[in-house]
Amino acid sequence: MGRALLVLANADFRQKAIDWIRRAPMDTRVEFKGPKRTLPQNDRMWAMLTDLSGQLAWHGKRLAPDDWKLVMLDALRRETHEQLRIVPNTDGTGFVNLSTSSSDLSKEEMTALIEIIFAFGADHRVEWSEPQQHKRGAA
Repeated sequence: MGRALLVLANADFRQKAIDWIRRAPMDTRVEFKGPKRTLPQNDRMWAMLTDLSGQLAWHGKRLAPDDWKLVMLDALRRETHEQLRIVPNTDGTGFVNLSTSSSDLSKEEMTALIEIIFAFGADHRVEWSEPQQHKRGAA
């Protein structure tokens, strides 16, 4: 068996996972992850990163929301004491962080990331806006 992914969304998928485990050869790796982040969590994260981008300079530089995401993911990894995977870049002038992307975060991890962003923003007097999806729904 190569790679496979099942989401335990119902009893049939749960049974299929049990069957796969029973038939799996020795030394097969099995990984269990919590439920993935939700779309509302994703909307909230991007709204907050956009707020940081529009209101703060970091060490004298304006960062795009994508840049802030990397800074905040690094903070999450440090807070959870997860080992950071950092390697030198190709020309030797800096480093590249190889840690997990936000798309792989669980609901619980995304909640922790949003809390980190919120605390950081509160420390820097950021005024939070609402995620765009929620603004459209309220109109």
